Amino acid sequence: MPIIKILPHAEYCPNGAEISAPAGTSICEALLDEHINIEHACDMSCACTTCHVIVREGLASLNPSEEEEDDLLDRAWGLQPNSRLSCQAILAQTSLVIEIPKYSINHAKENH
Repeated sequence: MPIIKILPHAEYCPNGAEISAPAGTSICEALLDEHINIEHACDMSCACTTCHVIVREGLASLNPSEEEEDDLLDRAWGLQPNSRLSCQAILAQTSLVIEIPKYSINHAKENH
C-alpha cells in the first residue's frame, strides 16, 4: 500500500502525518478515512477547489488530470504546477508527499 506523507498544516494536520491507503483510492478519501478533515465542499464531485493539494513527491504516479479538474484548478488559491484536486487524484502503488495549502476559496466554511 502506498504511503501518503502529509506536511504539517496548522488546522488539519498540525504535526504532519503518514497514512497508508490502497491503490485506487483518491487522496481526499484517504485523508478523510484517517480523520484528516480536508475541506471538500462539493462532496468530492469535482465542482470546487476546496480539496486542492500540492503534490511534492510522486505526482507522476497519479492518474492524469482531466480538463474539468484543470479548469477548476485555475481558481485554486496558491496554484502550483504540481497542484491537484485531492478528490480527483487517484493513488497508484507509489508513495506521495503532499502539502495542504494554507487557504482555500471556501467562503461558506463552517465554524468560522
